[in-house]
Amino acid sequence: MTSKQSAGILLYRRIHNVLEVFLVHPGGPFWKKKEAGVWTIPKGEFTSEEPALDAAVREFREETGTTLKGPFQPLSPIRQKGGKRVYAWACPGDLDPEKIVSNTFELEWPRNSGRMVAFPEVDKAGWFLLDQARLMINPAQIAFLDELAETA
Repeated sequence: MTSKQSAGILLYRRIHNVLEVFLVHPGGPFWKKKEAGVWTIPKGEFTSEEPALDAAVREFREETGTTLKGPFQPLSPIRQKGGKRVYAWACPGDLDPEKIVSNTFELEWPRNSGRMVAFPEVDKAGWFLLDQARLMINPAQIAFLDELAETA
């Protein structure tokens, strides 16, 4: 089990009284052809020196280009399959998924080529109805959707 931890924001909105959630798709060659079960809330790792909510807001900004002001509703932390603990906050808001601007990371690609290539951390984003989101999101994060549906 890993002791890594991440923090993120589950952005949501209501359109005609129907709840929608904002999810992102991880960038890079490993995720390119994968859809169901790999989308996630915008999130990222942090250390114990940084407050989890500050990390969640920073990661949302780094992955989307948008700084959220809140209000932030804490959700119950979850543990993903690999052992990473994820802290999350729900936040009402709206943004255009076509206009996100993600930070990048470098990866040797193709493997063993010696060539470093920059990839966006998030390659696309979208709004999903809850039933659709449950199919697309990392299975461990479904608990965030369920808790939001009960409280929002």
